[in-house]
Amino acid sequence: MQHRQVPHPSTGDGGSASSMAALADAKRGKKRGSYNCGRCGLPKKGHFCSIDGAATPTDSSASTADPSPRQQYTHLRRALSFDDGEMKRSAGVEEEVLVEDEEETGSELGGGGLPASCLWEVMRRLPPPAMLAAAQVCKGWRETARKLWRAAEELRLRVPASAQVGFVGSVLQKCPGLVRLSVRMESVVDATMLACIAFSCPNLEYMEISTAGTAINRITGDELGRFVVDKRCLKSLKLEGCSNLGGFILCSSSLSKLWLSDLHSLSKMAFNCPNLKEISLDFSRNENDSTDLTTMVDGLGRTCPRLQNIHIASVRLSHAVVLALAAANFRGLRMLSLLLGSEITDASVAAIASSYSNLELLDLSGSNITDSGIGMICNVFPETLSRLLLAVCPNISSSGIQFATAQLPLLELMDCGMTISDPNSQGRSSEENDDCESQHVSNSKMHLIYQKLIIKHDRLKKLSLWGCSGLDALYLNCPELNDLNLNYCTNLHPERLLLQCPNLETVHASGCQDILAGAIESQVYSDSAGVENQFPSKRLADGSKRVRVPYFLSPQSNSNGSCQK
Repeated sequence: MQHRQVPHPSTGDGGSASSMAALADAKRGKKRGSYNCGRCGLPKKGHFCSIDGAATPTDSSASTADPSPRQQYTHLRRALSFDDGEMKRSAGVEEEVLVEDEEETGSELGGGGLPASCLWEVMRRLPPPAMLAAAQVCKGWRETARKLWRAAEELRLRVPASAQVGFVGSVLQKCPGLVRLSVRMESVVDATMLACIAFSCPNLEYMEISTAGTAINRITGDELGRFVVDKRCLKSLKLEGCSNLGGFILCSSSLSKLWLSDLHSLSKMAFNCPNLKEISLDFSRNENDSTDLTTMVDGLGRTCPRLQNIHIASVRLSHAVVLALAAANFRGLRMLSLLLGSEITDASVAAIASSYSNLELLDLSGSNITDSGIGMICNVFPETLSRLLLAVCPNISSSGIQFATAQLPLLELMDCGMTISDPNSQGRSSEENDDCESQHVSNSKMHLIYQKLIIKHDRLKKLSLWGCSGLDALYLNCPELNDLNLNYCTNLHPERLLLQCPNLETVHASGCQDILAGAIESQVYSDSAGVENQFPSKRLADGSKRVRVPYFLSPQSNSNGSCQK
């Protein structure tokens, strides 16, 4: 093997620069640089890139300062999954490149005298904008960044409003092995973006596109259908801002999870996904929505027999939709969430109970069920139900909530927000031009103010009573409770609050009285002995001690004649 000798460059005259260039050309062939910008993909000639200061981690944190009403409502949808780890993981870091396995870096130096293994560990924790900037430092850093991009299997990327499709394409082309992709769009989302993702990520299995701020989703139903058909490996699809779909037909043998939000007036909606196990359809809150939910549910029963989790949020939900759902006979159904259905009544609960007796989660928030419906739920699901969400159900009283906690031993999460409300505050929030008769009818549907709630449960972990302004007294004896939401419980008196929850970690009390917050803090951070000594006691003749329980904790008889403590 022959080696070509390269003359040593001189260092004393002005020709050193040319000799260094000759040396570089001798070691490696001369290569032309890219004519396009490495950040946004546009031609460099006459171009000033504005993404340098727009895609920074500080900007990404500022974009989530003012959540939209849709993001607030998404908090209710968290109950679709038993494990909240996925939500916490997605809500933490907005931009990140995740690498599963570390490549062989050996003991070589990566750049600046830093070992390659250390440089790998540092750069793998950088967000995509910082990774692009680090690749411009030196050759060693650029090579390490290239290896990280190629080894990446999951990417969470925020696309600012000033960016274009070329920026997303330039980033995705660096990750040929990408499996999971989460994009937060602050600009327009259209078919060009879908085509860019489909071309750059051939092995994509999980995709999520969320919108923020003034972002607009212009993807139509036909474009979404073609994308799903082309991505034969796609297993999970989550898409926000789907107000321009118009109608769609989704056909996929690999898709198992589908989340679509902001749907509105769909002319057609067909699913041919035999392996679909979880579906979430969140419709707009407009009253003029013309989507035929009954026909849609009938089609789901024929083409998606393996459904296990169903979430539908729409003001068009009615008893007819529930009957169609009961006739679909999903044998593996475990989680059912029907939100904002004001026409869902106790008869709807009876239809659900007769068809699905193995539910583990039931969410009927926004319905008009009563305590009788809760009784049917307790009679059918005492051995399976672990999560019950009945927020914004004005016909439910504290007696029904107490009965549910007493009859459902496996209950771990319960949401009763805005159920025990103050009728006076409701009347004050109404418009002044309402006549007296309508005001009387609305108040008659509300329950009496100053209700007390007594819950004793061995497995309950999360309890939400947000907005229960009609709650006057609360007693909790839940040893496993770790999360309690008392936001805007404005009439809850501190002297009528007793928390016997040794594992309580988080208490939400915004909008409450300051003295109530102090009482909660004193009970949560004090030991059990301190809590017991709050009440007067008397030493008996036999040496035992009797504690005088406040009057609101004394045994009471409910409407059914049973005694509750």
